Amino acid sequence: MNLFFYPIIFIFGLIVGSFLNCVIYRLALQNFSEKNLGGQEKRESFLKGRSYCPQCKHLLNWQDLIPVFSFLILKGKCRYCKKPISLQYPLVELATGGLFLLIFNFQQFGPELTTEGFLVFNFLNLIYYWIIFCFLIVIFVFDLRHYIIPDKVIYPAIIIALIFNSQFLISKQFSIFNYSILSAFGAAVFFLAIVLISRGKWMGIGDIKLTFFMGLFLGFPNILVAIFLSFILGAIIGIELIISGKKTLKSEIPFGPFLVTGTIIGFFWGQEIINWYLNLFL
Repeated sequence: MNLFFYPIIFIFGLIVGSFLNCVIYRLALQNFSEKNLGGQEKRESFLKGRSYCPQCKHLLNWQDLIPVFSFLILKGKCRYCKKPISLQYPLVELATGGLFLLIFNFQQFGPELTTEGFLVFNFLNLIYYWIIFCFLIVIFVFDLRHYIIPDKVIYPAIIIALIFNSQFLISKQFSIFNYSILSAFGAAVFFLAIVLISRGKWMGIGDIKLTFFMGLFLGFPNILVAIFLSFILGAIIGIELIISGKKTLKSEIPFGPFLVTGTIIGFFWGQEIINWYLNLFL
């Protein structure tokens, strides 16, 4: 039966990814100055309105908006102005579809669930994880492209994570709730110390907010895995960029994408990584 759900979920993820691309683009318009982008574009809502080509501003028809396939059919160029379409669009769509599928499979929210209450509970959890990963994808791309983690994304993510964790208070699972809160504050204080020590040269305020959200979402001990892997990945990519001449020691490199990558790995495989590490000393 899962084979029936897999393609449906993947296609749904592609569609959501297309929407996330629109959110990322229009959110950038709102965050940049009027001098750079123009007042009319700056006031544009990032949640509604017709899609259009970023280059020629021509409104797109339905055949231009088919996730991934439109990009392939048009050979990566706008149908109207023939200018290149960023690879971001199909990559975000494919990433969203793949992650939605991974979450469904990993959490085993399939038709094998029998009791009605259990099915509803797990379905709500599935929706929650999908929403959280949408936030993570937007943060990854936005910080990578614009070197900023927008408050309009991170604050709703924190609120949703807090609301989700409140269920553990209602069910009197205080240890789980406490671990999440302590993980959030612990991670945020650690990054706050880095910001203060470096005077904002190594990390930014947005990274503090993101790690607070990560702690709420992952809890303990997965938050440790996420942060550790973030620094490892950041160091590897940073050294590679310096060696290749694309960056220097003084260059700014956004850390948000590494934190998001660490969060994704920590969510899916955090406990396995911890068990593997502990077994090295047993």
